[in-house]
Amino acid sequence: MMIFIIAGATFCATLVGGLFALKLKDKLHLILGFSAGAIVAVAFFDLLPEAINLGLNTYSAAGVLAMTALGFACYLVLDRLIFMHDHADDEHQVARARAGAGALSFHSFLDGVGIGLAFQVSPAVGAIVAAAVLTHDFSDGINTVGLVLNNKGERGQAFRWLFVDAVAPVLGVASTLFFAIPQAQLGLLLALFAGFFLYIGASDLIPESHHAHPVRLTTFLTVLGMATLYIIIKLASI
Repeated sequence: MMIFIIAGATFCATLVGGLFALKLKDKLHLILGFSAGAIVAVAFFDLLPEAINLGLNTYSAAGVLAMTALGFACYLVLDRLIFMHDHADDEHQVARARAGAGALSFHSFLDGVGIGLAFQVSPAVGAIVAAAVLTHDFSDGINTVGLVLNNKGERGQAFRWLFVDAVAPVLGVASTLFFAIPQAQLGLLLALFAGFFLYIGASDLIPESHHAHPVRLTTFLTVLGMATLYIIIKLASI
């Protein structure tokens, strides 16, 4: 029952993020700063320790961490291939908006898969990963709308892609009801997702939150996001 409630929450978080992007643009850097800290904290304090614990009987700690590096590198390549063109004509910008929004939606689907797989480990791990994904889904909604509008897209197109992005994590969660993964391999997948989260936080959310905004306040909120998730993770493990 809990996993279905969380799936619905991911849908709502993405939609709210997209609407927020249209209404309160001047405050986005504060939300993104906190989200960056939260996502990095989940990678360091929850996903990586859990991944090592699950995979240690089959894989070395170095092997598990190599999957984290692979996840970081894969997300880097995907990000650079899609957003490598800084100056493009109108037709290219529209195509770029579609490709970018589609990639964000696919990533949201993987977020949902991550939640479902985390619940296969335990409800506590699932809840922590879900909390991180919810903050990221909020920023995904922001990014989807912003990407479409900034690349010659219309508001109607932005809302359509926002809806697709909102549904994607729900489908990802639902897909994990039909398969299970052995613990060792699940540990590798959690390590892979940790690499995704580290890239998103360090290379996307942190720079975006600091861009043309007061550094002290956004830095404080990033550290606050890390501290908040650290406390939540510790409380969940008691």
